[in-house]
Amino acid sequence: MTEVAAKSLSAHVSGPLRGRLKPPGDKSISHRALILGLLSIGETEIEGLLEGDDVLHTAAACGALGAEVKRLGEGRWRVRGCGIGSLLAPRDPLDFGNSGTGMRLMMGVVGGHAMTAWFDGDASLRKRPMRRILDPLILMGAEVLSEAEGGRCPIQLKGASEPVPIVYRPPVASAQIKSAVLLAGLNSPGRTTVIETEATRDHTEKMLKHFGASISVEPFEAHGRIITLEGRPELRPAPLIVPADPSSAAFPLVAATIAPGSDIVIEAVMMNPLRTGLLTTLLEMGADIEILDRRDEGGEEVADLRVRAAALRGVDVPAARAPSMIDEYPILAVAAAFASGESRLRGLHELRVKESDRLAAVADGLREAGVQTQIIGDDLIVEGCGGEVAGGGEVKTHLDHRIAMSFLCLGLASRRPMVIDDSRMIATSFPTFRAEMERLGARFA
Repeated sequence: MTEVAAKSLSAHVSGPLRGRLKPPGDKSISHRALILGLLSIGETEIEGLLEGDDVLHTAAACGALGAEVKRLGEGRWRVRGCGIGSLLAPRDPLDFGNSGTGMRLMMGVVGGHAMTAWFDGDASLRKRPMRRILDPLILMGAEVLSEAEGGRCPIQLKGASEPVPIVYRPPVASAQIKSAVLLAGLNSPGRTTVIETEATRDHTEKMLKHFGASISVEPFEAHGRIITLEGRPELRPAPLIVPADPSSAAFPLVAATIAPGSDIVIEAVMMNPLRTGLLTTLLEMGADIEILDRRDEGGEEVADLRVRAAALRGVDVPAARAPSMIDEYPILAVAAAFASGESRLRGLHELRVKESDRLAAVADGLREAGVQTQIIGDDLIVEGCGGEVAGGGEVKTHLDHRIAMSFLCLGLASRRPMVIDDSRMIATSFPTFRAEMERLGARFA
């Protein structure tokens, strides 16, 4: 893998942000659309696909497993799939770059098919644990032939010739674990069941149903669900419109909230209730966000969000909210820095095993900006500066796109510029971030 030099970037106080933007297509849905297109027999047309590096790696992996994947135009793609049970063993290692989601979902696909594949990625992805995905796949009959220390990639996985249908309760709330088990269960001769004690994002279940799978979802205890999938369906190609990614929308959403005088509209943002934890939290903090024109696109509810600058107050975020906003905590911490009073973000253990140790990276970045913060157990405590954040520091991104974008947004409203040590990885999820934000009035250099 060729090494490319780091590219630092600075953000300067910009004045009001004004205008409209549509964030890129949702990353979670983009990965799944390509994979279910691979597992269907026939042609699947996709509109609004996120064309970031992460998703492009998944598209390449689908091609390596036998699909014909073709870009038709901006955001428009066609996948001619070969169907469950008819995939080809890849000739070369499957390289997922920085994409943990793509790798983990595809491990589920391979784990349910009689083939052997190598999984690998960049330096950041090689640090991320995969054992929690591999454990249920092993129960279904897959074998791990080779792995790096601690269940990390590069990993050689041999899929099951006859996947065993299982009932599985994930040890942590994780849509990726659930999805990997369900994708492996597609080629099983029976029912695969996942029991969640805390409901996680349900894009896989919705999309499986959209493609014709027999899948049921029932409530379980106070906050959980039981998902049951009938194995070996014949998935039908189904056109898809990918809604705008709420995790990408989070950056202009917070930037407009903290930059005085701002007034922007963010178009067609997914409003799935399992993805709107940040929106709920910002409204609790006093953000001025108006939800406009709720509508359905591609099986998901979307809406436009009008966001105006507002004075924020500190908030106590319950741990139970984490599954609905796990990727948004770095930018929420930025909002908390500008609030009046203390914010406590609870139950953030999962942030330690993201693209970086996000919990430590966020705390370090806030300190670079002159914000008092501490980590107690799995909680992040931020002492808000009442709208006056000093800035002036340089943040280590640890090859994490969300850390990079979060602290660039902070720099747009702090007294002194903020510098990030590397901006290259922003392309993994939001390749047009700089151009779109500059069009609204942001200043980067």
